[in-house]
Amino acid sequence: MHLDSAPRIPPGPTARLLGRWAAADLAVPAQWRVATAALQALPPTAHWDLAGVERLDHVGAQLLWNHWGRQWPAQIDLLPEQRSLLERVAGFSCTAPPVRNTTWAQCFDALGAWVLGGLAQGLVFLRMVGQLALDLLRLARRPQAGPWRDISGHLYQMGTMALPITALVGFLIGVVLAYLTAQQLRQFGAEAFIVNILGMSVVRELGPMLSAILIAGRSGSAITAQIGVMRVTEELDAMQVMGIPLGYRLVMPRAIALAIAMPLISVWTTLTALAGGMLAADLALGITPAYFLQALPGAVGVANLGLAVFKSAVFGLLIALVGCHCGLRVQPNTQSLGQGTTASVVTSITVVILVDALFAIVFKNIGV
Repeated sequence: MHLDSAPRIPPGPTARLLGRWAAADLAVPAQWRVATAALQALPPTAHWDLAGVERLDHVGAQLLWNHWGRQWPAQIDLLPEQRSLLERVAGFSCTAPPVRNTTWAQCFDALGAWVLGGLAQGLVFLRMVGQLALDLLRLARRPQAGPWRDISGHLYQMGTMALPITALVGFLIGVVLAYLTAQQLRQFGAEAFIVNILGMSVVRELGPMLSAILIAGRSGSAITAQIGVMRVTEELDAMQVMGIPLGYRLVMPRAIALAIAMPLISVWTTLTALAGGMLAADLALGITPAYFLQALPGAVGVANLGLAVFKSAVFGLLIALVGCHCGLRVQPNTQSLGQGTTASVVTSITVVILVDALFAIVFKNIGV
């Protein structure tokens, strides 16, 4: 593709287009540079002759139309099919809106809208917590009519099915922590204190935190996806039409199941992490499993285990509530479903870390 420019005395320069002006040809970087450079060398007001063009498609026509300033040249010679193509390009071409600089007032308005949106979502979440309390009172008054089958099913899916992955992660974390700690303790001849470090860190913090993060990524996302799919398939609307309370049938069973399963998973993860640390301590420092088990009760008080269990129950309840909240917010489309699932995992992990920090500050004198 190239241009043939020949000066003409009365009208000015004439631009004769030759070759192929199609997408397959313009996709080659070298040919694209040649074509754009040749067009820039000629003014849009020149006399344009397109009769010698071998092939012209929408890409080439759009390139010419943009060079002409999105208007027809004063003098142009072209074939009827070329005119039809250029008319279609002209009809569908649009001018991009001008880019406006964001002012401080607009930034302040956007911040205010974000804060108000967050407060609105917090109010909805608080309403869900209150509804959960009322549903628990209803269950306490009439336990025989409770959704026990749903609760048992969620216990199996969120608790039993999560044991393998939590055991694997806990064991590996225990091994890694023991090896890293052993390298530091060996420098000071304090190998025996590895029991205190592993016991306190795993029982009080790492066990509940690891299990909560894993459950937030596994079960929290599953809760949001399940309820979100029900929104997409209009099952939630059908339940409301039939008078089935969403909180009693969807939120409460999942909250109860995770509040029961999380302490058990936390203890299970703690035991596997201690087993991995005990194995690594034996291999790295020669601390026998008998000595490890004998020194562990003296290094870690029972209050730490009780705090970890209570903290895990709170984590499980919060993960279930966040998952249900994000699931009920899903709009009936697949894009909103993906965004809700992502928001559920991120929010659950963030809430777990914040609450764990709050527990560490409030109960700093317990079990130490």
